[in-house]
Amino acid sequence: MSSQEPQRQLIRLRGRSYVAFTFTPVAPIVEWLEQVDAIVARSPGFFVGRPVVLDLAAVKLSPTAIGHLVSNLEGRSIRVLGIEGADASQLGPGLPPLLTGGRPCALEQQEPKNPESKLQQEAKPQPASLLLQNPVRSGQSVVFAEGDITVLGSVSSGAEIVAGGSIHVYGALRGRAMAGVNGNSSARIYCQKIAAELLAIDGYYQTAEDIGSTLRDRPAQAWLDGDVMRITPLN
Repeated sequence: MSSQEPQRQLIRLRGRSYVAFTFTPVAPIVEWLEQVDAIVARSPGFFVGRPVVLDLAAVKLSPTAIGHLVSNLEGRSIRVLGIEGADASQLGPGLPPLLTGGRPCALEQQEPKNPESKLQQEAKPQPASLLLQNPVRSGQSVVFAEGDITVLGSVSSGAEIVAGGSIHVYGALRGRAMAGVNGNSSARIYCQKIAAELLAIDGYYQTAEDIGSTLRDRPAQAWLDGDVMRITPLN
């Protein structure tokens, strides 16, 4: 009797990208952790299950100190996926891996090689906005780093909108909205009823507690004035 060898199963590899938050500690670490505590207190569970990268370029820490910092963050339900801005010699066993090649969520723009390709590019412009005709429900996360996001309905509590440009919500904004994630400080957030858990533009944020009571449940816009986020009513 002839025996057949079992068919070998192939490993299927696929690429998948995520928007990761980058934490950049500064000295003194104790005071920096207090700021982290303030963020977590204002928006509990915001970082749970989200990829976080620790950028240590601004501090010089020993392997033991890095281990303590990672443990402190994990105690706050912030799990570090990897570390940037450090030497391999600084990372001892049990620490997250050293990551390289990270970059902000920005589109790469290439100049056309010839006039014909330029005409083709102008004839077929890339989409710069994403239109959502249905409400964004709790637990949903919509990420569009290429431009603006417009929501014709509402954004429920526990939902999330992340845009490279501005965010327009033609209903109530009760979840989290993060605009200008690719470094666009001129991005804005508009909504017909502001009751957001968190607003952020180019990394600057405000939580529900920061939104004045006179603004809540009213049409409003958020924008950056230097490094300060302003929230003003829409007349």
